[in-house]
Amino acid sequence: MRNQMNPTVERILGNIDKVMTGKRNVAELSLIALLAGGHVLLEDVPGVGKTMMVRALAKSVSAKFRRIQFTPDLLPSDVTGVSIYNPKEMEFEFRPGPIMGNIILADEINRTSPKTQSALLEGMEEHSVTVDGVTHILGKPFFVMATQNPIDYEGTYPLPEAQLDRFLLKMKMGYPAPDEEMEVLNRAQRNLPIEDLQPVVSLEDLRDLQQSIKEVVVDDTIKRYIVELAGRTRGHSSVYLGVSPRGSIALMKAAQAYAFIYGRDYVIPDDVQYLAPYVFAHRIILKSEARFEGITTENVVNRVLARVPVPVQRLVK
Repeated sequence: MRNQMNPTVERILGNIDKVMTGKRNVAELSLIALLAGGHVLLEDVPGVGKTMMVRALAKSVSAKFRRIQFTPDLLPSDVTGVSIYNPKEMEFEFRPGPIMGNIILADEINRTSPKTQSALLEGMEEHSVTVDGVTHILGKPFFVMATQNPIDYEGTYPLPEAQLDRFLLKMKMGYPAPDEEMEVLNRAQRNLPIEDLQPVVSLEDLRDLQQSIKEVVVDDTIKRYIVELAGRTRGHSSVYLGVSPRGSIALMKAAQAYAFIYGRDYVIPDDVQYLAPYVFAHRIILKSEARFEGITTENVVNRVLARVPVPVQRLVK
């Protein structure tokens, strides 16, 4: 059920629409993750606008944008920063790395070594990084959108399941429709719209939105529904490892953000059903025989959603 969208959220998404054509769904999901304090893994081929999406989001909310191009020779200190000796002051001083921003594009994260991947993922989980034994707190908000190419596996280091679990949502952008691609060409012929994009909200406004989401009510009936969905993935015949409790928490927080942006102060089952494939699918490990049969994790989530009864009555305490 979609009510009228929150006006502040509508301003942000409308601003992104000036740059991105036909990608309202991706922009909305990205904003859900940002407001819920999570991160996004965007898996798609090059050239479909992943970088433009993150830049447009960062500009719209007055955030400090940083891009990290992950390569095989990238070191953890290239991400977090490094302590350098200053002979004038006769002490070490910290030179911050690109992770010290608000919105971070981790481009082709699977091209770098697991050690460097973990440097970024520590910041995602703890909202801080440790360099030479000193902890540095990251800015608020702190949002990472990581990208990876689904068809190019040569020279890559696939993210292990424990690290995939750190992403609130995983999604794909997809190619634009022909008329949408025509609009992309028309815009690019004149000037890249991203260069003229102006902020529509401040970082303080964004922090207020993030705080407001925590006040969205999640009835025990909805919580039990989420727990039941997660539990069914663990016992599914095609699944080797199902959704962890972290996944259940992620779905609840994403549902709170989704309810909020559509003007509700409570979560309904429709919110959970819409977001479950984006939150659960990348947290499931299939059995080898299931993969050989062509079953996907999205298939598993959709089957679970179809089999678990939808709560239709609020829990009476």
